[in-house]
Amino acid sequence: IKMSEVEETIKRIQSHKGVIGTIVVNSEGIPIRTTLDNSTTVHYAGLIHQLTLKSRSTIRDIDPQDDLTFLRLRSKKHEIMVAPDKEYLLIVIQNPTE
Repeated sequence: IKMSEVEETIKRIQSHKGVIGTIVVNSEGIPIRTTLDNSTTVHYAGLIHQLTLKSRSTIRDIDPQDDLTFLRLRSKKHEIMVAPDKEYLLIVIQNPTE
Protein backbone atom coordinates (compact mmCIF):
# COMPACT_ATOMS: atom_id res chain seq x y z
CA ILE A 1 0.00 0.00 0.00
CA LYS A 2 1.28 3.44 -0.89
CA MET A 3 1.46 6.11 1.82
CA SER A 4 -0.77 8.38 -0.30
CA GLU A 5 -3.51 5.72 -0.23
CA VAL A 6 -3.22 5.53 3.57
CA GLU A 7 -3.47 9.34 3.83
CA GLU A 8 -6.55 9.36 1.56
CA THR A 9 -8.25 6.62 3.62
CA ILE A 10 -7.56 8.46 6.88
CA LYS A 11 -8.87 11.74 5.41
CA ARG A 12 -12.03 9.97 4.23
CA ILE A 13 -12.64 8.34 7.63
CA GLN A 14 -11.88 11.57 9.49
CA SER A 15 -14.50 13.42 7.42
CA HIS A 16 -17.33 11.11 8.59
CA LYS A 17 -19.83 12.62 10.98
CA GLY A 18 -19.03 11.96 14.64
CA VAL A 19 -15.42 10.80 14.10
CA ILE A 20 -13.26 12.15 16.93
CA GLY A 21 -9.96 10.72 15.77
CA THR A 22 -8.01 8.02 13.97
CA ILE A 23 -4.81 6.30 15.09
CA VAL A 24 -2.58 3.91 13.14
CA VAL A 25 -0.51 1.67 15.40
CA ASN A 26 2.33 -0.65 14.36
CA SER A 27 2.65 -4.30 15.45
CA GLU A 28 4.45 -3.25 18.67
CA GLY A 29 1.58 -0.97 19.65
CA ILE A 30 3.47 2.23 18.80
CA PRO A 31 1.35 4.96 17.21
CA ILE A 32 2.78 5.95 13.81
CA ARG A 33 -0.05 8.18 12.56
CA THR A 34 -2.71 10.05 14.52
CA THR A 35 -5.20 12.90 14.34
CA LEU A 36 -5.38 13.21 18.14
CA ASP A 37 -3.11 14.87 20.71
CA ASN A 38 -0.09 12.95 21.99
CA SER A 39 -1.33 11.88 25.43
CA THR A 40 -4.73 10.72 24.13
CA THR A 41 -3.02 8.85 21.28
CA VAL A 42 -0.56 7.03 23.56
CA HIS A 43 -3.33 6.17 26.03
CA TYR A 44 -5.67 4.69 23.40
CA ALA A 45 -2.89 3.01 21.40
CA GLY A 46 -1.53 1.07 24.37
CA LEU A 47 -4.88 -0.09 25.69
CA ILE A 48 -6.50 -0.92 22.35
CA HIS A 49 -3.37 -2.76 21.16
CA GLN A 50 -3.50 -4.99 24.27
CA LEU A 51 -7.25 -5.56 23.87
CA THR A 52 -6.78 -6.49 20.20
CA LEU A 53 -4.04 -9.02 21.04
CA LYS A 54 -6.27 -10.53 23.73
CA SER A 55 -9.28 -10.61 21.37
CA ARG A 56 -7.28 -12.27 18.58
CA SER A 57 -5.96 -14.87 21.02
CA THR A 58 -9.50 -15.52 22.34
CA ILE A 59 -10.85 -16.05 18.81
CA ARG A 60 -8.00 -18.47 18.04
CA ASP A 61 -8.59 -20.35 21.31
CA ILE A 62 -12.23 -20.85 20.29
CA ASP A 63 -11.26 -21.94 16.76
CA PRO A 64 -7.60 -22.16 15.64
CA GLN A 65 -8.70 -21.81 12.00
CA ASP A 66 -10.36 -18.46 12.71
CA ASP A 67 -8.91 -14.96 13.11
CA LEU A 68 -9.97 -11.52 14.30
CA THR A 69 -10.98 -9.29 11.39
CA PHE A 70 -12.69 -6.38 13.14
CA LEU A 71 -13.32 -5.21 16.69
CA ARG A 72 -16.07 -2.80 17.68
CA LEU A 73 -16.59 -1.44 21.19
CA ARG A 74 -19.34 0.84 22.32
CA SER A 75 -19.50 2.69 25.60
CA LYS A 76 -21.85 5.42 26.78
CA LYS A 77 -19.50 8.10 25.42
CA HIS A 78 -17.69 6.56 22.45
CA GLU A 79 -17.60 3.89 19.83
CA ILE A 80 -14.15 2.46 19.06
CA MET A 81 -13.60 0.49 15.88
CA VAL A 82 -10.42 -1.47 15.27
CA ALA A 83 -9.36 -2.88 11.92
CA PRO A 84 -6.35 -5.15 12.51
CA ASP A 85 -3.92 -5.95 9.71
CA LYS A 86 -0.74 -8.07 9.72
CA GLU A 87 1.51 -5.17 10.65
CA TYR A 88 -0.86 -2.37 11.67
CA LEU A 89 -4.00 -1.52 13.57
CA LEU A 90 -6.38 1.19 12.45
CA ILE A 91 -8.27 2.62 15.40
CA VAL A 92 -11.22 4.95 14.83
CA ILE A 93 -12.88 6.70 17.77
CA GLN A 94 -16.27 8.26 17.26
CA ASN A 95 -19.18 9.78 19.08
CA PRO A 96 -22.03 7.24 18.61
CA THR A 97 -24.79 9.78 19.19
CA GLU A 98 -23.82 11.98 16.21
